[in-house]
This record gives sequence, C-alpha cells and structure tokens, in this order.
Amino acid sequence: MATTMVGSLRRVLSAAAVRGAAEARAAIFGHVLNPSGKRSAHKILRKKLIGWKVAQWYPYDIKNDDPRVLAREEKERLAKLEMLKRRGKGPPKKGQGRRAVKRNK
Repeated sequence: MATTMVGSLRRVLSAAAVRGAAEARAAIFGHVLNPSGKRSAHKILRKKLIGWKVAQWYPYDIKNDDPRVLAREEKERLAKLEMLKRRGKGPPKKGQGRRAVKRNK
C-alpha cells in the first residue's frame, strides 16, 4: 500500500512540475495556456483586425480638410510634373500613348 501511495504522490508531483514549466513557458514567450484543450477564440483574436475596426484606431486626418495643405501638395505635384516634362519623362499627350502607338503599327 505504501508503494502505491509513493507512486501516486510521484505522479502528482511530476504533473505539477510539468504544469508549472508549461505556465512559465507561456508567461515567458507570450503563449496562451490551454491545458484542457477546449476550443477558444484565441486563434481568431490573434488575427489582424480589418475594416472599420482598424480605422477606429487611427486619428482623423485633418490635412484632408485644410485648403492650405491641399494647395501646397498640388503645387508640389505640378512642380514635379513640370520638371519631368522638361526632361522628356512626362506623360504623353492624349492619343499618343503606348497603346495608340502600338495600334498604329
């Protein structure tokens, strides 16, 4: 009878040690401990949020409403386009693009 008590005590202690090691591993590496093996929503919650949920985290972009910022960006865009045109790298005139040239061959 004493041997069965010692055996069961050993099993309990080894199970406790394994459980403690698993808990420590989960705490260190940020894993979720699920000893019962039941289904949980952790897999779903681990995924990236999409759509309006993500949009809620970002503040409203005020520069879209500021006419001075929009004017400055438009001015920068036109300046860059003018620079590209001077170098011959700008967009072609209407009807003279790559598709039109390809069609005429």
